[in-house]
Amino acid sequence: MTPETIFSILIGIGLAASVGFRIFVPLFALSIASHYGIIPLNESWAWVGSTAAIVTLGVATIVEIFAYFIPWLDNLLDSVAIPLATIAGTAVMVSTVAGLDPAITWALAIIAGGGTAAAIKTSSAATRLTSTATTGGIANPVLTTVETGTSIVMSILAIFAPIIAIVFVVILLWIIYKVYKKFKKKTDE
Repeated sequence: MTPETIFSILIGIGLAASVGFRIFVPLFALSIASHYGIIPLNESWAWVGSTAAIVTLGVATIVEIFAYFIPWLDNLLDSVAIPLATIAGTAVMVSTVAGLDPAITWALAIIAGGGTAAAIKTSSAATRLTSTATTGGIANPVLTTVETGTSIVMSILAIFAPIIAIVFVVILLWIIYKVYKKFKKKTDE
């Protein structure tokens, strides 16, 4: 496996983790990075770097960010966003991974990309639901700001410092695992 292939996998996983917080932020970042030649995409995904894609994903990003600040809409968006995050996480992996057999690329994209995005999105949706139940939604804008900021930072790290991004992904998944174990233990009692 070449260093280029390894870095393309790290970039894909980092962007997939970012998708778990906001679907369109990492897609928009990927579109800009592709447009300016920072990240080469697979031939069939080259359209992501087009001007039309940048504008469309930019508008979608702005709409998504502001929609999460609407108290009743944020929980509704989360219920729709979990399957969409899985698809988007898979898509960013497929579009960025270079130098692998297509069957391996798709398997890696579904497991690492879609799985990472789904795990993080499910966790953030559960956190928002808990926030809504315990604070009546008053804390949700703070949670939204943290999630959006994390998505932006993770997207930038995935593109410019993929090794650091992977470290953060591992930390995030470890935290999700620990919280899950804690809640599982409480429900078993």
